[in-house]
Amino acid sequence: MKAVITVLGKDTVGILAKVSSACAEEGVNIIEVTQSVMQDLFAMIMLAEIKDADVTVEGLTKKLDKVGEEMGVKVHVMHEDIFNSMHKI
Repeated sequence: MKAVITVLGKDTVGILAKVSSACAEEGVNIIEVTQSVMQDLFAMIMLAEIKDADVTVEGLTKKLDKVGEEMGVKVHVMHEDIFNSMHKI
């Protein structure tokens, strides 16, 4: 089971490090990451394996919401099945 994690906000030092550290604390394996910085806007998408994690999607959402609030960015976690369903024709 996988999750798609997105992060948007003002670029600051350590966003990738803090989000990935929070995932690692819960046993979430980050499979793929893409990020961009456009002027001062930071955008990142992560694909994470949560099958063997110590947390549910809901629990990860709460944890990463808190991390995002502390950094002034918006973090969104979505189960891969929901993400795929939203993007089917």
